[in-house]
Amino acid sequence: MLTPIPHEFAIGGVYLPPMLVAAAFGLLAALMTTRLLNRYRLSKHFFYPPLVSLALIIIYTVAIGTFMIGA
Repeated sequence: MLTPIPHEFAIGGVYLPPMLVAAAFGLLAALMTTRLLNRYRLSKHFFYPPLVSLALIIIYTVAIGTFMIGA
């Protein structure tokens, strides 16, 4: 019986764990969000913007990992 939950992703013959792929997508999404915050000067409202960027990376990674890996 096949399970819909992926155990690994094969990219160019290299097997990657799903959480690593989710972390890469989370990093890209957080970078785009951070650039938008900087472009519209919204990051000046945060006490420590690098910490907000780290929090965004974690939030996006968990959200993407939940949908990619499954609950």
